[in-house]
Amino acid sequence: MTMRTPIRTTLAGAALVGLLATTGATAATAGEDPAAGPPVGAEAEVYEAEDGELAGVEVDNTAPGFSGSGYVTGFDADDDQVTITIPESPGGLHELTVHYRTPSGQKNAVLLLNGSGMGEITLPETDEFAALPAGKVLLQEGTNTLTVRSGWGWYEIDAISLEPAAERPPHQVTGEPVNPDASPEARSLLGYLTDHYGNGILSGQQDMASIEWIEENLGTSPAIAGLDLMDYSPSRVERGTVGVDVDHALDWDEGGGITTFVWHWNAPSGLIDEPGNEWWRGFYTEATTFDVEAALADPTSEDYGLLLRDIDAIADELQRLEDAGVPVLWRPLHEAEGGWFWWGAKGAEPAKELWRLMYDRLTEVHGLDNLIWVWNSVDPEWYPGDDVVDIVSADSYPPPGDHGPLSATYDQLVELGQDRKLVALTECGPIPDPDLLTAYRADWSWFVTWSGEFLTDGNWNSREHLEHVYSHPDVITLDEVGDFKNHGR
Repeated sequence: MTMRTPIRTTLAGAALVGLLATTGATAATAGEDPAAGPPVGAEAEVYEAEDGELAGVEVDNTAPGFSGSGYVTGFDADDDQVTITIPESPGGLHELTVHYRTPSGQKNAVLLLNGSGMGEITLPETDEFAALPAGKVLLQEGTNTLTVRSGWGWYEIDAISLEPAAERPPHQVTGEPVNPDASPEARSLLGYLTDHYGNGILSGQQDMASIEWIEENLGTSPAIAGLDLMDYSPSRVERGTVGVDVDHALDWDEGGGITTFVWHWNAPSGLIDEPGNEWWRGFYTEATTFDVEAALADPTSEDYGLLLRDIDAIADELQRLEDAGVPVLWRPLHEAEGGWFWWGAKGAEPAKELWRLMYDRLTEVHGLDNLIWVWNSVDPEWYPGDDVVDIVSADSYPPPGDHGPLSATYDQLVELGQDRKLVALTECGPIPDPDLLTAYRADWSWFVTWSGEFLTDGNWNSREHLEHVYSHPDVITLDEVGDFKNHGR
């Protein structure tokens, strides 16, 4: 069955980073002349969209607040676009800002650099022209072009601006777990990841069948196995599922590999169970009537009790791993801010409250100390707090063959954790090119490629690219991991 929904807010590009809209992007500062347009940095060069090459779009000047002589509008067909020329560039890494307006609601735009795909950016709704930080772009010396193509359309592009990217300061990550009683194995693994941070990226792959494919086709193995507690969800178990991934994790650990777990948590109740929304799709918002906000609001309710029941059932499985000395990179409530999973369907506050309930239940009630807590959303509004998060992360599904470094998303996560938290790419379609990770200074701790076609169809990741990644000196594979459970001891 298909469980992946492309994460449109984390898509990335080959020559440009994965471009993720920064929430809270604002229009001109209060007190400034709106006609002057959004402010930019002192070193920024502004390139007006109305001076670009237009295809299926037009210049308008009726909405107030634009810069230059107008803005470009009419993005309503798939191929509508504006191409902006950047002449006489010295080359090098630059910060990109997109100046735009989206009066009809949040939209997505497709970007290309010098004709190469760069994925999408998300343009938050705004009635005024706003400046959106859109990541880094590696310009070639001389003339470059940046194209904005329709995507979801129905927005207006005023300009782009570029300024040289500043040097990244040293990371401030300490490797101290948020659980003061963390097991020796968990402490050691977090310390291992911290010591490797910025000095290489650990390879990872979702599900054992895909790992076996890598071993058979590439002659090597990833350092990290991505596994799922989905089939241990009580509302699935009562319908006959039998989980096997904890057994896989025990075997993987015995072979020297690192384990990360996600939980596609089938809703505790309210499964719609009809064609298109079958019971086994019960982690999707559209497939259940379960209301997480209402359940959390009443600790005496049946649904609140079912939340605890489900967490307790998962605790039993995690306890098997702790008993065997297996530390777990634990990533529950993933992609919450997307809203497509029921735990994020009611907004940020219930999702954060559920995270804290789970943390307290697993850590304090069940005494599970082998978990390293991996938060999986980028928006600061959704962040549950430094005291209950060890690692911040994002999932990204750029277009097939787009191996950009996702540095805009990476930079946002660095800021989210104030550079005191490790940053991980916990799901991806195309694997970022390790050479670009260095060029864009995107120090992802690890990546986990999703399973099935994302690995094997030759489209999302070509055989040549997979060989490039798995043989790269900066990519850590299973045979290079070492004794991560006794690191520094």
